[in-house]
Amino acid sequence: MRSPGARSGRARRSRKSRAQSGISGAAALIGAAALVVSAVPAHADPGKPADGPGQVIPAGKTATPALVRGIREPVKATGSPADAARGHLAEKKGRYRIADPGRDLRPVQTLSSGTAETVRLQQRHRGVEVLGGQYVVRMEHKDGKRVVTGTSGKYFTGLKTATTPEVDAELAVERAVGATEDRLAGKRAAAGPRKGADDREDADKAPALTGTARGLVVLPKGEGVLTQHVTVRGADPATGRPVLEEVYVDAKSGYPVLQYSAIKTFGPQGTPAGKPAAANGTRTAARHGLAADGPQDGTAGTGVRLDGKSVDLQVFKDAERNEYVMRDLSRMRDSTKNELSTWDARGKSVDETSGTWPEGVKEFGSAGPAFGKEATEAGAVDAHWAAGKVYDYYRTVHGRNSLNGRGMAIKSLVGVSYWGMPYVNAFWDGTKMVYGNGDAEYRPLSAGLDVVGHEMTHGVVENSANLVYAGQSGAMNEAIADYFGNAIKNDTHGIAMDDPDSGLLGESLCRTKSPRACAFRDLNDGRTTSKSFLGVGFGTDNGGVHLNSTIFSGALWDIRQDLDKTLADKLVYKALTEYITPLDGFTEGRNAVLAAAKDLKLTDAQLRTVERSFNAHGIVPGWELAMGVDSDQLLGKVNTNESRAGAGGGWWAASKSNDDGTEAYSVWAGRTDGTGTPKLISPNDGRFHVDPVTDGKTVVWMAYKGRSVDLLSRSLAGGPIKVLHHNRYRFTSLAVEGKTVVFEEHGRRGYTAAMYMRLGQDDEPVRIPPSEGTGRFNRTSHPSLRDGRIAFADTHRVDQVYRNELGIIDVASGTRTAVKPADVQPTVNATAITGKHVFWLSMAEYGTGLTAVRRADLDGGNIVDISPAAGKDALAGVLLTATDEAVTVLAQTPDTEYRNETLSKLWQFSPDGARKGRVSCNRGEQLGGAADTGTRVVWNDATTGYTDLVTRHRPAGSCG
Repeated sequence: MRSPGARSGRARRSRKSRAQSGISGAAALIGAAALVVSAVPAHADPGKPADGPGQVIPAGKTATPALVRGIREPVKATGSPADAARGHLAEKKGRYRIADPGRDLRPVQTLSSGTAETVRLQQRHRGVEVLGGQYVVRMEHKDGKRVVTGTSGKYFTGLKTATTPEVDAELAVERAVGATEDRLAGKRAAAGPRKGADDREDADKAPALTGTARGLVVLPKGEGVLTQHVTVRGADPATGRPVLEEVYVDAKSGYPVLQYSAIKTFGPQGTPAGKPAAANGTRTAARHGLAADGPQDGTAGTGVRLDGKSVDLQVFKDAERNEYVMRDLSRMRDSTKNELSTWDARGKSVDETSGTWPEGVKEFGSAGPAFGKEATEAGAVDAHWAAGKVYDYYRTVHGRNSLNGRGMAIKSLVGVSYWGMPYVNAFWDGTKMVYGNGDAEYRPLSAGLDVVGHEMTHGVVENSANLVYAGQSGAMNEAIADYFGNAIKNDTHGIAMDDPDSGLLGESLCRTKSPRACAFRDLNDGRTTSKSFLGVGFGTDNGGVHLNSTIFSGALWDIRQDLDKTLADKLVYKALTEYITPLDGFTEGRNAVLAAAKDLKLTDAQLRTVERSFNAHGIVPGWELAMGVDSDQLLGKVNTNESRAGAGGGWWAASKSNDDGTEAYSVWAGRTDGTGTPKLISPNDGRFHVDPVTDGKTVVWMAYKGRSVDLLSRSLAGGPIKVLHHNRYRFTSLAVEGKTVVFEEHGRRGYTAAMYMRLGQDDEPVRIPPSEGTGRFNRTSHPSLRDGRIAFADTHRVDQVYRNELGIIDVASGTRTAVKPADVQPTVNATAITGKHVFWLSMAEYGTGLTAVRRADLDGGNIVDISPAAGKDALAGVLLTATDEAVTVLAQTPDTEYRNETLSKLWQFSPDGARKGRVSCNRGEQLGGAADTGTRVVWNDATTGYTDLVTRHRPAGSCG
């Protein structure tokens, strides 16, 4: 899928122009404008640091500078490079404001090149690691003496949070797995079980999600937020897609405050990543016939690439297998004696290869040193040849020995499928490359030298700047991988930088399409600038890591076109390995490249070329300017994670943290027409108060604290907060009307049940049972409420087949009505009920992602589709909300291109389906959605890069 080069659409003129003062790096990820290091303030003197000559770029919300360069300060401290670096920071305490570098900075990496030394130091707050808190010290070491030449990074001086957790690792794992299941729920609803699954029991055979506690981590928001870091792995039970999520659970309340995927793929499709177990293909010398004192030299072999060209390969005669294998022992024989190898993973699904070393795989083998058609068609020849070329590039041009700079083994798995079906993607998982098998149009992904260079460069990034793979920092991670992948391909194949197709990536993968039609991205699209930045939530492309990457990679590509190519490569590599730190964004990346350019002594004309390249892509200090919106803001910068807003009766209810995102969330409410002053509904008591709903009289919400999730209510007029129900697990699909509250309760092993309570009448919730059976997948879910009636999804097994129907229950009388479509619906997702009709999302075919919007009368009759389940007008719906006048669907538009129009948007229909239009034409992602009255909708909008609560009282239309 292509990223932003092919975007279309236009931003609408703003009703309320809002400046976003610095969404830098992963600042939005951790909810903090406090991480801005975008520019030198007007009052600062960039030429005079606190106690010496040089240039200082100060950082926002921290006293430690973002960058210091142009100095030559002798180091008094002796010992290791790390000791010397920390000694310098201690000596210059007036500049760096780091109280105790020896205690609060832990060495993570030292890079030596000639006389130059670069030391990376990880910040710790009271012994606990700080996410993204990394500081770099650059030195020259000659004749036993060291001189500091510069520093850069992020050290957060305002952290004060206590570091004793109230939530243990066990509960954190439970909460993290639950949060991941919630995030997958919408995608499950849209995609359904994988193709080939006979029923839900078969779909459930996929590996369950498991969580691994990784220890305490401080998120650098304001005074700091103490969290338990959990890695969640496994496969989505419904789709079989692999899952790898990094989840940070508030260590006081147990609420997940940060979550993103640890996936590093070539294309925007979600693919897994992880780290294999220690025994991931390690060999003994005796087992493979190697000499006891180390590997022997390999053999010159040959093979044919997928483009038909014969190439030389470094292979090895394996004595045990009595055949030649794709094992290159030549490239690292003068250092670590590690190998570069290519393995046959045909017959393995992608979930078996991510985060683990799959059982039974072997290196590609051949009776002779000439590898034949089988190795070609699997993509093995391309992978083995290309990995050698990428290794040689980094070794020759940058003096880097393998991906970690210390001669690590390089392993590639080829031929991986998606549950036996085509898999058109590739990824780096921390220790190896994994390449998909392709399909009828796309060759195996290893067929692109730029793809191989991209994935291996992810390994270089991970072992240097380690850019957090989310938001702007993640987009920079992708941009740098694209830049070097493209550079290696162009130089290897002799493609001139002025060739019209020289900026393409993945253009050689197609069997029939032209290069330009085939390419995933174009670094020379000529259009991608910061003005086309797309604000999205972290559940979408990890916050836009592919969507927004060409803003930065385009600037780097321009530098390469306008400067000497090798000089440009050295410039970007130096910035990556010596300046950039994990939470840096586009502005810090610009500063890093410019500083590296000065270190490399570029001429004034060359420096202006570098500056012009960034300027042309809109990456200038303070580029995060106002984004045009056509919605009205109700609550700005809510700084919350995964909490939806509610609306009804002319009122909205939403969760909000404080301005720097450090406080636990509180529930606020206000009028949807924007009049009056919002009022605090929940206490600000350290619990996380989330997912509020309202009918204009009462607010109902959840509160997380430790092992308990409370369901709470309070009158908008004031009065006491009432505890309605407790549960160890979460609630979803909350709704309130008068004295009735409905919700879906979750439990262990996928248990769900639709329930209701009558305020002042029921002490315990009333469970709505499925119409038939008691099996594990016989359940009710997705309740909605109107006029005393509850609509819900009714899943039960009939004649060995699971049926998905709809039920309606009258709360007062207990009368139950079944809505039974003529077809056996694969899914009933969200429901919405009004005074006249019931609506629901239904998928006609698993795996398409497309859902019909169906309508029935309240007696179960007259079932019609007001939006089709197939064809060009079909939507991939995930959420539904309705009034008597309008039905609103949160959906994506299926497309072959990843762009603004394919992000989650709100669509509104008239109840008969005659009218359809977009609720808002805002660029970026629209999250959630709650109908108030008439056609008014309230939602969380990510257009500006922050998440704001906004509204429109009538639909915007076609947005053409």
